[in-house]
Amino acid sequence: VQLQASGGGLVQAGGSLRLSCVTSGFDFDDYAIGWFRQAPGKEREFVGIVNWSGGVTYYADSVKGRFTVSRDNPKNTVYPQMNSLKPDDTAIYYCAGVRTVGITSNPDEYDYWGQGTQVTVSS
Repeated sequence: VQLQASGGGLVQAGGSLRLSCVTSGFDFDDYAIGWFRQAPGKEREFVGIVNWSGGVTYYADSVKGRFTVSRDNPKNTVYPQMNSLKPDDTAIYYCAGVRTVGITSNPDEYDYWGQGTQVTVSS
């Protein structure tokens, strides 16, 4: 099982980044894919999730209206789009898979985790 996150980098406040999470080794269509982030010295934080079909999404209040998540099931890939970035968005971003027909923000319920990609927003 692999979840390969990429697309991170350094961006100025107000800018945008499009991450991606390419997966393999499990039945992608049966899994919701969530995104979490962890900043230095802080707890891991839920960011957003897209359900198995792409028809349902849910976001943390801190990113609502700025971040969106979509998925391409034939490509086994999820795409978080991050707009209007703020310095507080600086963190390592992780994608994770949970086998459910619904959605969840509880990291303990997730089955698979990928390595992270660093996002740094300068002021």
